[in-house]
Amino acid sequence: MNKIKKIFTKFPFLKFFLNKYVLITIFFCIWLLFLDNYSYIEHRILNKEIDELESNLNFYQNEITKDSIQIQQFKNSNHVEKYAREKYYMKQENEDIYIIEFEEDKKAKIEAEKELESKNN
Repeated sequence: MNKIKKIFTKFPFLKFFLNKYVLITIFFCIWLLFLDNYSYIEHRILNKEIDELESNLNFYQNEITKDSIQIQQFKNSNHVEKYAREKYYMKQENEDIYIIEFEEDKKAKIEAEKELESKNN
């Protein structure tokens, strides 16, 4: 008991923390910040999830827009033919196709394949 009195005489502002209303308020704040189901920490985690989901939503909405534009373009038969020639090297019966590959394209393709292999492993 003497130690407590010495502490209070040395630091008189500590008497403020022995007030029952202050103690209850401190307990309540600690409870709300850390212990409750709806604590500040839980809110932070949920807000991060919401931000991530909103960014995913924006990404997928942009992808849907791009795909819908591409679908509109594929309704034109000339664009379908152009796409098939470029992507799948299709040709008409009386044509010959010559594929020209540049060094930069080969290097980029090799690097992309290495990245895929490293992700798969």
